[in-house]
Amino acid sequence: MSHAALDIVELLLTAQIYNKYSKLDVNDLPKNIRKKYWSGEQKSVPKPIKVSILDVQSLYEIKDMKNVIKGLPFINIDDVDFKVKLTSFGVGEEWFEKQDGAKERVENNPVLAFYYEKKTTSDADYKVAKAKSRPKEVDREWIESLISEVAEEEGGDEMLKLVHIVAPEDVRQPLDELVLTQDQIDDVEKIVKAIQYREYLKRIGLYDIGKLLFVGPPGTGKTSVASALSERLSIPFVEVKLSMITDQYLGETAKNIDRVFNLAKRLSPCILFIDEFDFVAKTRASDEHAALKRAVNTLLKAIDTISLTNDGVLLIAATNHPKMLDMAAWRRFDEIMSFPLPTEEMREKILDIVLKDIDGTIDTKEIASLTEEYAGSDLRMIIREAVLSALVEERMSLTQDDMRNAVSNFNEREGVRTDEYTI
Repeated sequence: MSHAALDIVELLLTAQIYNKYSKLDVNDLPKNIRKKYWSGEQKSVPKPIKVSILDVQSLYEIKDMKNVIKGLPFINIDDVDFKVKLTSFGVGEEWFEKQDGAKERVENNPVLAFYYEKKTTSDADYKVAKAKSRPKEVDREWIESLISEVAEEEGGDEMLKLVHIVAPEDVRQPLDELVLTQDQIDDVEKIVKAIQYREYLKRIGLYDIGKLLFVGPPGTGKTSVASALSERLSIPFVEVKLSMITDQYLGETAKNIDRVFNLAKRLSPCILFIDEFDFVAKTRASDEHAALKRAVNTLLKAIDTISLTNDGVLLIAATNHPKMLDMAAWRRFDEIMSFPLPTEEMREKILDIVLKDIDGTIDTKEIASLTEEYAGSDLRMIIREAVLSALVEERMSLTQDDMRNAVSNFNEREGVRTDEYTI
């Protein structure tokens, strides 16, 4: 039987089982079905799901549906209301279970696993299937529902203008595509466990946790790791650059800080990533304007009052200039995560990852040896340069010379950028 027929029967079985059992909720639905029937107004997939011909066509790109289900008498297409239905659920579920590939589908569909687990003849495991399934919070639709809700509130639009919000499914680089030091790997695992055992931490009264400061030179992966954590933890990524919320009227800066933190609590669970942390949280011993000092105090107070255990907000701040922070700022964080320039071994791994989908035989070990003190973003830049140079020659395959030339060009540009000119 064709994959298309299996797709249709799986959808119809999933819809009917989901509709019938109150225990099943939106997180039990496979991602593609959940996204298709998502209601932004209800922030869920309301019951009952009614499957239409257009639903099947759009979900699985099936054009001639009648031909696909030919020979499946337990499916009916109503040409009046354009609905697709099972005329016999029992026959349909027995047919499905016997098909090649059905076991794998059940293992990845908690709704089906829930039903088939009840059958003594099946070895389906609902808990295993549920553990494999990503929750609704990874979906763009979930984020858009929250954003719409916030936008309708008084002052909501002003809050939303201050941040950039990314759904976990839109994160381009997951953690397994990043090259981390062992210390960074250990720190990430602590964060994952803190989220996983959030209720336990709350119960034992451990509230001062989940506030991290990422420290390192530009391009070393601070933003990439923060957003990858969003994908790993299945929670939204809320990014704010402090330079963007600093108003010419400094009193408004303090209000903007409050707005950002209030928004993070509204979007929880989430990661609130504060980039350019040093922009406002610099030494308060300076002769800066009193209003700026008040803004700094507002920021520090906001950090004090937000909590992973209480508010579901994992706070991550990043700075390229740690010396600009005073001790009052440092003390707000329970973890300091260092982002050094990558070692030669790390540079080789980064090059291998970025080049994996590009044709050509490249000795990444040699290129790694030529790129001392390059950040990860610098390595990506030389690969981009090499690719574009090859395209100029109508080539879609890289050579070692392409990479060597890209390194030379990058070094020349850096020299121009850092040279001091005198008149």
